[in-house]
Amino acid sequence: MAVTLLLDPPAAGSVVVRQSPLAELCACLHAFDEPGHHPASAGWVARAHAELDTALLATAAVWAPLWGAFRARYLLPLSADARRTLHDELEEVAGLPIGDFTAMTVQALIGKNDTGLTPELSEEVLHRLRLISSSRMEIGARLLADPEGVRAELLDFLAAFAAAAFDAEWPALRRVLDRDGALRERDLRKKGALSLADFPTASAAQPSGRRLSVVFDKLYNATARVDDDRPCLLVPTVHGRPHFVIKHYPGYPVVIQYSADGAGTPTLETARRRLAALQDPTRLRLCYAILRNPVATAELATQLGMTAPQVSRHLRRLREAQLVHTHRRGSVVYYQLDADAVERLGPDLLSVLYR
Repeated sequence: MAVTLLLDPPAAGSVVVRQSPLAELCACLHAFDEPGHHPASAGWVARAHAELDTALLATAAVWAPLWGAFRARYLLPLSADARRTLHDELEEVAGLPIGDFTAMTVQALIGKNDTGLTPELSEEVLHRLRLISSSRMEIGARLLADPEGVRAELLDFLAAFAAAAFDAEWPALRRVLDRDGALRERDLRKKGALSLADFPTASAAQPSGRRLSVVFDKLYNATARVDDDRPCLLVPTVHGRPHFVIKHYPGYPVVIQYSADGAGTPTLETARRRLAALQDPTRLRLCYAILRNPVATAELATQLGMTAPQVSRHLRRLREAQLVHTHRRGSVVYYQLDADAVERLGPDLLSVLYR
């Protein structure tokens, strides 16, 4: 299954980088609610738990379904305007047509992201939410009774939480996001929209020579068009890692929220290749032999009682899986296990699955 973005040239300004304090605030809230998914945010989560009063903590738990895996669309930029403050973004949510606010909220509560889902809030939807969780059903019931009141309460909470636990953090976060954004903008200047294919799980094709198709491996199928009237906003995040979020609600910009430090995050294919490489008992013996010191192929063949070509075939599989370092001395190539890559297998696999 995949999300496909269709881009028609020239569309010069159709893909832009935008920092969003609201998106980062909600990434923080998500990490706060599900800290096991976000070990890199553990320090901030611990500080927030220690500093926040119990009433604010309880309120954060009530609203948590809105920034879960299928977070509400309005918690990411609703327009392409540059350099918005958190206040600006909250005001934009306050001005959102109430029908759109309700539909986006129901999407998040149900946990569906496809463009065809813009459900009306009804007793049938409330029953569906009840089957998912009581907390989601309670938000849905309040939304049915008083959508404007729900929006006002949510915005008040976000402002209060930001003042208590986010505003002091934001300047340091913004510096990280600005650095990443500058690199992403450089790539856009060099490669244009083709730079979207640099994201993990993404691939690009331009079979007709005109329309660019960028495909992202996701858990559902959807297609969205990107052009100058409906741009694609690239929103870097620190606390959102390891998630890779794509939002494509009709009538609003497409948004891709990605990890600012995601350059080292493996693709699904890399994770699969590494797991497959380590399933073989012989390759595990090779890993043990090259863990502590670099070893040449001939010496490995002697140690393992194999021929040099047999060892070379197994080493090639480990090299293709990016699990070994190599260096040459004269005509001899030495191999050493990349212990860090092996140690990261568990976290890296989780990163891929969470995307």
